[in-house]
Amino acid sequence: MVALKVEEQKAFTEGLFIGEIFDKFLVREAEIVTWNRFSIDGKIRQGYFSEEGLDLTLITGFGADKVLSKKNYPPGQHGNSRKRKTSEYGIQLREKQKAKYTYGVLEKQFRNLFEKASRSKGITGEVLLQLLEGRLDNVVYRLGIAPTRAAARQLVSHRHITVDGSVVNIPSYSVKPGQVIGVREKSKSMEVIADALSGFNHSKYPWIEWDQSSMSGKLLHLPERADIPENIKEHLIVELYSK
Repeated sequence: MVALKVEEQKAFTEGLFIGEIFDKFLVREAEIVTWNRFSIDGKIRQGYFSEEGLDLTLITGFGADKVLSKKNYPPGQHGNSRKRKTSEYGIQLREKQKAKYTYGVLEKQFRNLFEKASRSKGITGEVLLQLLEGRLDNVVYRLGIAPTRAAARQLVSHRHITVDGSVVNIPSYSVKPGQVIGVREKSKSMEVIADALSGFNHSKYPWIEWDQSSMSGKLLHLPERADIPENIKEHLIVELYSK
């Protein structure tokens, strides 16, 4: 601690705030008493300086204040090496979300399908995937009539698709084995459908068959789990809903 008696206040003030006399001192706290009282706490007021003018190394003599820098890892001795582990619930939820987004199903629809699967005979997770595969928009996609499931939903909603000869505009309609899904007669010339069918390999899905002449396909049976190409761990979804 240093106490100074100032004889020339003006010269001292200029030296303190403008000159270089006291540059070698590190001021942590100071109090100047004249006709008024001035306190200096040694802290940097970042809002007072521009980003270009704020050189923490020159101001403090100790480099950038670590308090002012935000770190992207948790505090503590091992914070930088600690990796956050996704919880069991988080893993299960992520798998459910993957299935929902893959098939374009809303939460309430997905819940209803799961409840239907849980009441059915067989393995609940596999039955759930079979129900998702049996949706009309998905069957239209599997038949190659549309390039994506989203496009298939559009075609169904806009009345371009028929089931057993009748127009069905409900994407969630559950197709039964033996039913024939086709393109409406006046929609067969649509470019989007022709482009999707061009070069499509219909033999890669053994549970459906395609007749190019009539532009229609039949659901032979619901697919076995091994035939469904989607990488979904359905047992995690079952565990999630079983809690």
